[in-house]
Amino acid sequence: MSNTSPRWYGQLYVQVLIGIVIGGAIGFFLPDIGAKLQPLADGFIKLIKMLLAPIIFGTVVVGIAKMGSIKEVGRIGGKALIYFEVLSTLALVIGLVVVNVLKPGVGMNIDISTLNASAVNGYAQAAAAQGGIVDFLLNIIPTTLFDAFAKGAMLQVILVSVLMGVALVQLGDTGKPLVNVIDLLLQSLFRIVAIVMKLAPLGAGAGMAFTIGKYGIGTLMSLGQLLVALYLTTLLFIVVVLGSVARWSGLPLLQFLRYFKDEILVTLGTCSTEAVLPRMMVKLEKLGCSKSVVGMVLPTGYTFNSDGTCIYLTMAAIFVAQATNTPLSLMDQMVVLGVLLLTSKGSAGVAGAGFVTLAATLSAIHGIPLVGLVLLLGVDRFLNEARAVTNLIGNGIGTIAIAKWDGAFDVEQARRELAGMKVQSEGGGERLPVMPGTGFVGEKLVRDRALKVER
Repeated sequence: MSNTSPRWYGQLYVQVLIGIVIGGAIGFFLPDIGAKLQPLADGFIKLIKMLLAPIIFGTVVVGIAKMGSIKEVGRIGGKALIYFEVLSTLALVIGLVVVNVLKPGVGMNIDISTLNASAVNGYAQAAAAQGGIVDFLLNIIPTTLFDAFAKGAMLQVILVSVLMGVALVQLGDTGKPLVNVIDLLLQSLFRIVAIVMKLAPLGAGAGMAFTIGKYGIGTLMSLGQLLVALYLTTLLFIVVVLGSVARWSGLPLLQFLRYFKDEILVTLGTCSTEAVLPRMMVKLEKLGCSKSVVGMVLPTGYTFNSDGTCIYLTMAAIFVAQATNTPLSLMDQMVVLGVLLLTSKGSAGVAGAGFVTLAATLSAIHGIPLVGLVLLLGVDRFLNEARAVTNLIGNGIGTIAIAKWDGAFDVEQARRELAGMKVQSEGGGERLPVMPGTGFVGEKLVRDRALKVER
């Protein structure tokens, strides 16, 4: 039987992994050079970000237009908001519990008068510019129709897209030619994404070289307890919470991680979930989620469902209090949790947004010294890797779960897609793992697909 599957070194996740290893080595052995490679990572992210607004617009518009019912839009949106609120609240609570149990900041005895407050002034100003909940809601409305696309503001683009999709539904057959044009444009944009993703190993490697080169391994050791606590907590959340949601959805966690391994590694290297948003949308549709659910839920989840960032926010806030010997009662910590329930919804999928959100939270609380954020500056990039990967996995599983909840997840399609992935990557013939409620994928299905490859 001929083997048409790509060689192991031709697969994206292998190339990205090699890039991360090489980048880490450059950052460690040649830190001066590694610290200068950040523009390569930024350039890769910018190439993807320039495509995000039109891709989100096209996906949402086409998805809603093909629904044929405005009620479906409201139903999916309502379920998504309920899911986001429950999961993000759970993530905040888990982070709060773990940081109180492990106490990573206790014993540091930091005198805040010795800290350089100017180092966090920029973050404090950015946090102040975010405004309150009213400003946040008003900022969802763009100044003009095209202003949302010019700024690349995700929530504004989603609002415009939903309104356009609803309008096309109301037009009925009259609007179908425009829907077809937008769909064709969308396919063209995804082809561009495929071209840009060839640079993913370079972007991920450059990002890792910058991180190690600028901050060094010594920085990791100085705040090692916080790093270990955050990584263990995010791992616990992924395995227990998201794993349970994934199993209920009909797609076990290990199968999900294997299917999206390319996107996870790119996110690890670049610390940005936006870098893989277009690919996530395509692969979730291939996996059996309806286009309308993917188009509405995944981009919105990037703002409202940042599980990793939520865990980080509670742990980092209490860590600063512990490290500076700031006493916090149970009621004080409940206030922190309550404030974070609001401020965490403003975090975006870009690198470093969680730090600005944390600054906004501490500014609103006043009990925890804002200058204590200086302690986190050196390791924030490493902390960002954990929260970015958790955000990505959480939004992917969340999209599948909401699709399952709405009856818009085709488990049979997921079985076929996973079987096809097995055949393509390994030459097929083996039996795939059990999917809950569906039994085995079946040796015959995989064998038949393998025969098709042979022919």
